[in-house]
Amino acid sequence: MKKSIAFLATIALAGAALHADDAKPLKVLLLTGGCCHDYKAQKDILKKGIEERINAEVTQVHTDDSSTHPPLAFLGNPDYAKGYDVVIHDECAADIKDPAQIQGVLKPHQDGIPGVNLHCAMHCYRFGDFGKPVAAGAENSHWYEYLGLQSTGHGAQLPITVKVLDEKNPITASIVGWVTGKEELYNNIQILTGKALARGSQGAGDKPGQNDTVVVWTNEYGPKKTKVFSTTIGHNNTTVSDPKYLDLVAHGILFVTDKMGPDGKPIKGYEPKAK
Repeated sequence: MKKSIAFLATIALAGAALHADDAKPLKVLLLTGGCCHDYKAQKDILKKGIEERINAEVTQVHTDDSSTHPPLAFLGNPDYAKGYDVVIHDECAADIKDPAQIQGVLKPHQDGIPGVNLHCAMHCYRFGDFGKPVAAGAENSHWYEYLGLQSTGHGAQLPITVKVLDEKNPITASIVGWVTGKEELYNNIQILTGKALARGSQGAGDKPGQNDTVVVWTNEYGPKKTKVFSTTIGHNNTTVSDPKYLDLVAHGILFVTDKMGPDGKPIKGYEPKAK
């Protein structure tokens, strides 16, 4: 009898280990294209960097169009993220202003699909008098409410000194003490519901909201409290390919999909697969 119990226990443990090892990769949808950035290179840097760090399959939806109104293939399709675990917005589309199209972009996140937003995603889907703080519930506030923070511009490209607000937070562990190369520091017109994780400054950092701003944060969006992670850092290829930055993006993905352990590492089954 004891041998039977021991045998069954061994089988159960083996089954559990097999189940963890066979965890399905996170399905990541990476959206890139538009103005002002080398998305042709960055899309591949991000895909490779993410898949090297976590058990994920990154699907790219990209356009080489470099205008502020790029023909993004997912526009007009509110089901564009169906079947994915997380969407990475890395597009730059400042002149896509149609509220119906913007609503379609937001629909998956309203339905509970987490979002990760990089750099120029913060300057997309804006219209009206967006240079001033938007009012909660206003038609032109919807994208900012998803992000949890409103930004409208940036200054010169200079190194950013990053200050992590809680050095024990596993999301930002990779960027403690980081000073970037030349980068754009985005302003903070207003912080809505976002929770700041790191601030960045250029020079003396003596102008809060301009050269001393929140650069990494999380948010909960909509009635389903969808998890959202954002960073305004990531203009140049040298930054995007920096292991610190790629670790940060991977941590953001793990956080919003609830696949991060307390040490910042992927939970069992979501470690990078051996090649």
